[in-house]
Amino acid sequence: MMISAVAALSTFYPDAKQIFDAESRRKQIYRLIGKMPTIAAFAYRHSLGMPYVYPDNDLSYPGNFLNMLFRMTELKYRPPAALERALDVLFILHADHEQNCSTSAMRGVASSHVDPYCATAAATAALYGPLHGGANEEVLRMLADIGSAARVPEYIKRVKGGEKKLMGFGHRVYKNYDPRARIVKRIAYEVFDVMGRNELIDIALEVERIALEDEYFVTRKLYPNVDFYTGLIYQTMGFPVTMFPVLFAIARTSGWIAQWQEMLLDSEQKIARPRQVYRGAGLRGYVPMDDRK
Repeated sequence: MMISAVAALSTFYPDAKQIFDAESRRKQIYRLIGKMPTIAAFAYRHSLGMPYVYPDNDLSYPGNFLNMLFRMTELKYRPPAALERALDVLFILHADHEQNCSTSAMRGVASSHVDPYCATAAATAALYGPLHGGANEEVLRMLADIGSAARVPEYIKRVKGGEKKLMGFGHRVYKNYDPRARIVKRIAYEVFDVMGRNELIDIALEVERIALEDEYFVTRKLYPNVDFYTGLIYQTMGFPVTMFPVLFAIARTSGWIAQWQEMLLDSEQKIARPRQVYRGAGLRGYVPMDDRK
């Protein structure tokens, strides 16, 4: 729903095609950053069969998002301060992170000079995959599979034996403890104070403790990344796992759109066209279809 709705904005705002007009670009940037939480919240409410809640301009960016998600019969929704702060921090931490899969998709599609809504829809689609925006969901599945802190050593042994994967560990850029993970871990406890302790946290802490002391993981530079604790926070706040990539997309939009504008203003930027080395068969003669085996 998120991908489709963002792409549909391309027809709703035809002026977005004027990508080299500075004023038009500014409008699209404001529209995208402003509308992503609304689209996300509407998709969430629709999935539950609940009526939509419209934005409240008196609230902060994350506070208004919580309002559109969770408001029921209140005359005025007051977001819990800890949850508002948690979302604010998570949105900042996820805003931009080098040339990851979705950012590369954003730049690759946008390099053809398509409007920013189509490019953002493409980036959101890239984020949808389990190895990118769905990674924190995989962490929850792993923790549930382990079942209890007592079973962590057995699971770690199976990971080292190649039977299982250790989700939420390791990063293509960070070869030590992901600095974002430290912040997210602290935020998790602030959310637990309001919503109650997530029972999976004890398993997560035991996985982290054993892995950080095990030479197998240390020598391979496998440390907790930002996805290891974010799923626990979102689950505790009441989000279904299907919302996890959507939440990521809200945060990443500001980074995607910054990359988009930076690319457009680069006079040396050309359409993305990676080269490919062909390593297949050499010269072959043509065989008519009827003669092929």
